[in-house]
Amino acid sequence: MPQSFQSLCFIASSSPEACAAREELIALYGQAPPEKADVVVALGGDGFMLQTLHNTMNSGKRVYGMNRGSIGFLMNDYRIENLPDRIDAAVENAFHPLQMKTTNADGSTSVALAINEVSVFRQSYQAAKLRVEVDGYVRLEELICDGLMVTTPAGSTAYNLSAHGPILPLDAPLLAITPVSAFRPRRWRGALLPNKVTVDLIVLEPEKRPVNAVADNAEVKSVLSVRIAQTEDTTARILSDPDRSWSDRILAEQFSD
Repeated sequence: MPQSFQSLCFIASSSPEACAAREELIALYGQAPPEKADVVVALGGDGFMLQTLHNTMNSGKRVYGMNRGSIGFLMNDYRIENLPDRIDAAVENAFHPLQMKTTNADGSTSVALAINEVSVFRQSYQAAKLRVEVDGYVRLEELICDGLMVTTPAGSTAYNLSAHGPILPLDAPLLAITPVSAFRPRRWRGALLPNKVTVDLIVLEPEKRPVNAVADNAEVKSVLSVRIAQTEDTTARILSDPDRSWSDRILAEQFSD
């Protein structure tokens, strides 16, 4: 049976372990230029995988990660043997990231994409004060908190889970909106939303309570408002071993201690 790909490009984070693994794999399997490779093999941790997915969006390239970092939730186990066969048997997941559009205190605007989550955080000792709108309808007139995030299923086991947000199955057509240290309303713990909605976060009292916005690793200082919606025309593609697929990993997190 012919392979589903013709060429591999190995890339690595800056860690010594990842760089050494890259050289070892290139010696075994060769190296295609990034623009010509069918599959990009990313060696590092979860942060490097997110960076690679951002860099390969809409390129048609699939990304197969192997863990040379710490947690490695997004990565496959590192093994050098039979790599072409592993990639051939891998399960593909395609993701449409969230788009974050901000209006900023200096009069500028910005756009960034997020595979995991879009977050807003207080910039100073003052708690953030936000109005939350969903599809133009005000759902929370005033939320006082340290922060707030809108999370995809792919990102629901990351920072969202640390903030006690829900874990979402990978194929669920949902987004989670999760507060960080909500002060008022004190008992509000977030909500589940259809993934087709548009969420607007309006910063109240921005001069007194400045807020930053973050889409994965892209941060914007002193925002006045943030609009969040899932894209339809942007796709990231990731490969995982069938015995440790992303869907299985996310499901397992719901039963872990």
